[in-house]
Amino acid sequence: MKETTTISDTASRRPAPAARGGRPRRRKLTFDRVTFFLAFLGVPLTIFVLFVLYPFVQAIFWAMTDWRGFSPDYEFIGLDNFTKMFQDDVFLKALRNIALLAVCVPLVTLTLALGVAVAVTLGGPSRGPVRGIKGASFYRIVSFFPYVVPAIIVGLVWAQMYDPNAGLINGILTGLGLDQFDTFAWLGETASAMPALMFVIVWGLVGFYAVLFIAAIKGVPAELYEAARIDGAGRFRMTLSVTLPSIRDTVQTGYIYLGIAALDSFVYVQAMLPGGGPNNSTLTISQRLFNVAFAKQQFGLATAMGVVLAVVTLVFAALVFLVNRLTGGGEGEGRRKTPGAKARRAAAKGGAQ
Repeated sequence: MKETTTISDTASRRPAPAARGGRPRRRKLTFDRVTFFLAFLGVPLTIFVLFVLYPFVQAIFWAMTDWRGFSPDYEFIGLDNFTKMFQDDVFLKALRNIALLAVCVPLVTLTLALGVAVAVTLGGPSRGPVRGIKGASFYRIVSFFPYVVPAIIVGLVWAQMYDPNAGLINGILTGLGLDQFDTFAWLGETASAMPALMFVIVWGLVGFYAVLFIAAIKGVPAELYEAARIDGAGRFRMTLSVTLPSIRDTVQTGYIYLGIAALDSFVYVQAMLPGGGPNNSTLTISQRLFNVAFAKQQFGLATAMGVVLAVVTLVFAALVFLVNRLTGGGEGEGRRKTPGAKARRAAAKGGAQ
């Protein structure tokens, strides 16, 4: 009797057989499972809907009205604001400007940040174990310092440095014998306003991403660098063949965040070029939106511009993910590695037999 009871208890503790088709049967919803889902899924989802999705839907609604912003009266006008917006040459110029910023600023910033990170972590002696340069902590602090300063302060300081009459930059260049820069207006010329703005944005952000890449590179196994050095690879080759593939996801994340910052750039532009620059050469959508809303009191049209900026940002992020996927990153890379893992397991089984 005791053996029969033991066998039956053991059988009852076995996992339930899989359903037809090889899929496991659904587990019953118990009180613990329901409370777990409500606490860790329901609450964050509710917050996301209330503070992200609902305001976006509300913005789409106000973008289809002629709301003036300071009165409860408005009329529903459909897509008239969007039609008017895309017929505005100033808005189209702002759209081209942010497209240029989204391409150039992340590319230059990440390239410089990666160079600093590689030099700090892998720029040590060419013999012995792979290690960084001496005093790496000092260089990390120095490179990170501009990011600590608020963006509005950075913009105001550089606006003074670009001053054509009393600016530090013209003073240094003139002192070096370049007299053509005596009263050169860096922010007053169409050809130089946008590059000067990009330089300030890159200067303010490169330190943060350098520190981010340093942390990512420190997580790469040292054996990979040792093997590459044994094969005769130099620092540049190791950067392309070992470092970049290993921190690919970090680079992708950095590119998305930098692109979003470049698409906005309101603080930097408003501090240095509040009027949009000469011939609107540095005008951004956020700056145009601000002027339309508070100067012209056309909040419906300004909201339509905000909706377009949000859509452009989403498209930019999707393009970055798509390019990373098509070039072998993300899940595609994991799928390519899977057959090799299967082959190794098969070989191991064959050797065991």
